[in-house]
Amino acid sequence: MSAPVAPKLRSRLGDTDYRRLLEFRTGIRRFLRWSREQAAAAGLTPAHHQLLLAIRGHGDPRGPTIGEVADYLLLRHHSAVELVDRAASVGLVKRAPDPDDQRVVRLKLTPHGARRLERLAALHLEELGRLVPRMQVIWKGLEDTGGPGWAKRRPRGKRR
Repeated sequence: MSAPVAPKLRSRLGDTDYRRLLEFRTGIRRFLRWSREQAAAAGLTPAHHQLLLAIRGHGDPRGPTIGEVADYLLLRHHSAVELVDRAASVGLVKRAPDPDDQRVVRLKLTPHGARRLERLAALHLEELGRLVPRMQVIWKGLEDTGGPGWAKRRPRGKRR
């Protein structure tokens, strides 16, 4: 089996490209650290916070299955089961049978879990409101420098 072929990028990246990538990754890492701190202040682990968000943000009013939560959180099924077990043991989530198929288990927030998530979600949306303008500038710079078709978008000439 051969290795996947990387998309063709320009042959040389400039100093500005590396600064933008660093700033973008640093911004994401700072937000994630801030998010972990907020979860801890609310008495949740970051994993519980993500689980609550995966359940509440799921588009189906019946709630997600454990498999869907595993997909959202990039976990293996058995790891998602363990996470749900821990969250259920502290009263954040509950399992409920699917009304259409009793073989399927759906996840729901408890009132306690919903209150915790609502507080955290409001804080996160506030913080994102502060970060978005700066991240948009960085993203625009990244959009202009790489990816498929970059040569069509970026003027040729001296590179730094």
